[in-house]
Amino acid sequence: MIRGQGVRVKPIPGRTTAAAEGDVVVLLIGMRINHFWGVHHWLPVFVAMPRMLRELSRDRSRGLLGYTLLSGSPRTYYVVQYWESKEKLYAYAAAPDMFHRKAWAMMNRKEKKSRQHVGLWHETYVAPEGSYETIYADMPPYGLAAATGVLPIEKRGRRAADRFAHRSSAARKG
Repeated sequence: MIRGQGVRVKPIPGRTTAAAEGDVVVLLIGMRINHFWGVHHWLPVFVAMPRMLRELSRDRSRGLLGYTLLSGSPRTYYVVQYWESKEKLYAYAAAPDMFHRKAWAMMNRKEKKSRQHVGLWHETYVAPEGSYETIYADMPPYGLAAATGVLPIEKRGRRAADRFAHRSSAARKG
């Protein structure tokens, strides 16, 4: 099951860190409602993302590790997604049998009419191992930790510099 942030979980006492190994691929993707009265333009966009997340949740081999649904305001909604690799992200985006391709084709057909009513955006980041660190204090698994698992802070180091310095066993061998 892909780990999302919708499930209520008790906080883990103390400090923890994400169990991520290797590079981390983060996709931020969202929409902005430019005109509330243009519901027929923005509602299909709004409901498309949960459908894609359900589709990805059914097939972990596609590469989505976890996600967090967020709202920036009554107009803006976005998802933080964690992926195994940029290659798997690209493969999902281009797969003809997956809903993303159909949704994107629909948006491209309606773009001129919809553009004024709904805005779309995404940003993708690849953080190489050793270029990220996490800490969670008295939190249930959240963000990267919800996507990759939770470790006691001592496993990666109490200081941020120690957690940045962590290398997986595969990285140490290479």
